[in-house]
Amino acid sequence: MTSAELPPSIDASSSSVTARDFASTGRRVLISGASRGLGRALAQAFAANGDRVAVHFGSRRGEAEKTLASLAGTGHVLAGGDLSTPDGARAVAETAAGGLGGLDVLVNNAAVNLPHPLATTSYEDWAAAWQSHVSVNLLATANLSHLAASRMIGQGGGGRIVNVGSRGAFRGEPDHPAYGATKAAVHALGQSLAVHLAPYGIGVASVAPGFFETERVAHRLGGAEGDVIRAQSPFGRVASADEIAAAVLWLASPAAEWASGTVLDLNGASYLRT
Repeated sequence: MTSAELPPSIDASSSSVTARDFASTGRRVLISGASRGLGRALAQAFAANGDRVAVHFGSRRGEAEKTLASLAGTGHVLAGGDLSTPDGARAVAETAAGGLGGLDVLVNNAAVNLPHPLATTSYEDWAAAWQSHVSVNLLATANLSHLAASRMIGQGGGGRIVNVGSRGAFRGEPDHPAYGATKAAVHALGQSLAVHLAPYGIGVASVAPGFFETERVAHRLGGAEGDVIRAQSPFGRVASADEIAAAVLWLASPAAEWASGTVLDLNGASYLRT
């Protein structure tokens, strides 16, 4: 990608980075789905590392503003938009890159996870659920990856892409089959891009978390269901969002280049794949 092909909001000469720059803090990081939960923990982890963060949100602007206000350091920006369409993904990437002056790291965290068990879901609702999951979980990840990697190539300083996948890609999700299927596709996409983008100094990896605690699932961790969920791991607990964020931060680091292509299990030994 030449400087002439960069979107007009970005000047290639002013936004270029060297490999040495990438090895330091102060990187420019876009995190999708960062208004709350894991996305907020991710934004906080990168900001605490000295990076500048573009906090993406879909409809929860108020929550995204809380995330932004919680970040250490300065220079962070909001990047709102609908990732379910190609034009929406492009607008988010351009807002983030314009606000930060480029992109060095992309974390694909935004996802849909709606129940749709086949036996009790109408065909119309089934088809709608699959469309929603594919549009956000897979296509938005693919589109943002193209937009971010193209910028990284144009900048010439390498970069990182980290995808948030799921344990469900391996063990199956009987009540959320589109979620499991799209997360498996995200893992495969990441491995394909890892091979393709390595010559440009861009590492690509994925994490596959098991159950972790956020406000969205807090109600499930109470009572009998919570006991069953915690018993899935021999540690007798679920992960915190901060634990997942710490792994993502490492995979996005200069030290993790040789981990490109990996899918890192983060499930407390609740599911062991061979």
